[in-house]
Amino acid sequence: MERPYILHMFTPGSQMSPFDINMAADAGYQVLAPCCGVTLAAVTGLTQDTIFSRSPKGLARTGIFIGGRDALLAADMLDRAKAAMVPPFRVGLMADPSGAYTTAAAMVACVEAALLRGGQAGGLAGLRVVVLGGTGPVGRIAGVIAAQAGAHVALSSRNGIDAAGEAAQQTGARFGVALEGVSGGDREAVLRSIAEADVVLACAAAGVQVVDAEALAQARVLKVAADVNAVPPSGIAGIGVMDDAAPIAGRTGAVGIGALAIGNVKYQTQQQLLRRLHEAATPEVLGFAEAFAVAREHLRQRAGA
Repeated sequence: MERPYILHMFTPGSQMSPFDINMAADAGYQVLAPCCGVTLAAVTGLTQDTIFSRSPKGLARTGIFIGGRDALLAADMLDRAKAAMVPPFRVGLMADPSGAYTTAAAMVACVEAALLRGGQAGGLAGLRVVVLGGTGPVGRIAGVIAAQAGAHVALSSRNGIDAAGEAAQQTGARFGVALEGVSGGDREAVLRSIAEADVVLACAAAGVQVVDAEALAQARVLKVAADVNAVPPSGIAGIGVMDDAAPIAGRTGAVGIGALAIGNVKYQTQQQLLRRLHEAATPEVLGFAEAFAVAREHLRQRAGA
């Protein structure tokens, strides 16, 4: 009898995301085993329980998924699980806390694609990117991906410059990139932060508009604005949830990308990564860098279809 495909799902939270469970089942995993309340210290033991309970051949049908809501903790847990492997006892690993890795990857890939279509040959390289809601999991990882692509990135926080600066320093140090903190504590602070931004990424809480129409008009060099908020009102005024590099009303040369356009790429990215984890002949480690590569390739293929 063939051994079933098992995905062990670690989360620091009290429950595993139903979204991730459904996605993993659709990717082909037959047994889904949520393990909740997992601390960083517990990852090594849980990983070794996973790898030593099957032969190396059986481990080809075994994987570990890391969830939760903390983007930096998930990265640490992924590294800890990788370090716990004892070859030839190895399994594939994937992290996507609250969908932050795949959402951020999809968001930045969509922005990059829009820039390239608009004639910005270098993509994000050399551009100023401001991430509103930059202290949350999606905002932090979107900032890191953009910085790795060559952008000058500022993380903004509605809690002011101290919170933004701490998030920028902590996140930049963890992933080896330079990030700046800017205040988004009030409307005037947001206006100042985006005045010279080439790209604005809205990653704030659902149902909160962080950039109104008047503020958006003050973003003098804006090329692309993207918003992951699908709950009315939009995070950025004038951007519809279905907009896919659609011209922004009243702005010449600036385009907007809405939440559902990003969400479609996020869904395809997460599904492809889970299938890759499930089908890989040799174990892989999949984080936000791999998610960004998949999102980019998905958009390239879509553009060429």
